[in-house]
Amino acid sequence: MARKTALQVRIAGTGSVLPGPPVTTSDLVARVPGSWDAARIERRTGIAARHFVRPGTTAAQLGAAALEKALAAARMPAETLTRVIFVDSLGGDTLIPATSNAVAGALGIAGTCDCFDLNNACLGFLSALDVAARGVATGQSAVAVVVAELPSRFITPDDPRPFFVFGDAAAAVVVTGTTNGAGILGSVLRNDAGNAGGVALAHPTHTGARETIRFTQPNARMLEIAAGLLRDSTNEVLSQAGLVLDDVDWILPHQPNGVMLDAFVEALGVDAARVVPVVHETGSVGAASIPVSLDRLVASGRLGAGDRVLMIGVGAGLSSGAMLLQTPR
Repeated sequence: MARKTALQVRIAGTGSVLPGPPVTTSDLVARVPGSWDAARIERRTGIAARHFVRPGTTAAQLGAAALEKALAAARMPAETLTRVIFVDSLGGDTLIPATSNAVAGALGIAGTCDCFDLNNACLGFLSALDVAARGVATGQSAVAVVVAELPSRFITPDDPRPFFVFGDAAAAVVVTGTTNGAGILGSVLRNDAGNAGGVALAHPTHTGARETIRFTQPNARMLEIAAGLLRDSTNEVLSQAGLVLDDVDWILPHQPNGVMLDAFVEALGVDAARVVPVVHETGSVGAASIPVSLDRLVASGRLGAGDRVLMIGVGAGLSSGAMLLQTPR
């Protein structure tokens, strides 16, 4: 029997934005030096398209657009938020002040909530959602988690491996309290500082050079490490909740690429029908991957009352974790 809900909160609204028109793999092949087979790249990555922001678009603007959708879905005015947490694996728009301030400003919020940025690579959404849920469970009325990832700023045709994989996206959720059985049933978050993971982006003010995203390990090694961490995190969060995987209705893994997503589903031994794939049309969107798939699930109308949703991910750092959410009954 499942134990009592650990954190009695609910996700009152979700929203996501894919900027600009879709960019196909064939479009990118034409920009990369040398001879490339677009169909072969699609098979190896499981990515047919991705989206890039138009020049001049900021992470704050993209994040604010996603948050506006989440607030509309929650039927809440922006002024009800007591905290805005902005997540970006790539540093946001400004170091000082936090980019979250620009997100709040775009929604007309001034002097009514605190704003801060959070970075935990691709696991950043789950880290921020954990902070948000604990804040709401201990008295805050409503907290927004906003994720905006713009890797197009840090990729180049001269390095085809990341160039063919990454895309831009934003997503947001609004977290509020509840008394009807909804909540976070378990949360597991870990970082292994002894293993940086397979993706790196150096800080240009430290190196004095223009930096781009680099893959530092072969795909096979990254997949092996990630699959093991996902299994461990899943087992631990289910143990916290007193449940087994068959008790979970939906599984939303981080989606680095289509091939790795398929491997994650196989490693967990779950029916693919319980997963919401998005990477084939978004590319790898970092910390936005899980909330984009969550928003798609909500928008599809398939998420039912009392459904349990397992969100799991791995990121550089080496960060890993899982969160089990139950919807209102």
